[in-house]
Amino acid sequence: MSNATLEKFGYPDTLIQAGPCWSVLLRPAQVTLGSLVLVCTEPVREFSALSQQAFAELREVSGHIERSLKRAFAYDKINYLMLMMVDPDVHFHVIPRYADERLCGGAVFLDPHWPGQPDLSCANDVGDETRQAIRQLILSHWD
Repeated sequence: MSNATLEKFGYPDTLIQAGPCWSVLLRPAQVTLGSLVLVCTEPVREFSALSQQAFAELREVSGHIERSLKRAFAYDKINYLMLMMVDPDVHFHVIPRYADERLCGGAVFLDPHWPGQPDLSCANDVGDETRQAIRQLILSHWD
């Protein structure tokens, strides 16, 4: 099932994994290396309205995200941001955090707000080729 939030974040081209209730997408604007969006595909706009199945799957998919990003990029911390101010469908911005710069796809990635809160308006400048390299690297580490 598709919704406006999935489409805004590039579905299906940015898709990493689709489950019954949640889809994981590579975030087009890479706030930090490996930034993702975790979007609920149920037609709900409040976190408390999720089904029991969606809550159970959230635990499973967050484990996949954390293990895969850790293997791919060795993040130091990870932030899940549920803001839903602009995009109303239930979703999280998943922002891996890094104390030091990382290299991927020929690009240098910084986390300029480490160790403070991430700033979603600041993104590492990458092109489509680098984004695809990041996506493929995450997919190669997905379990």
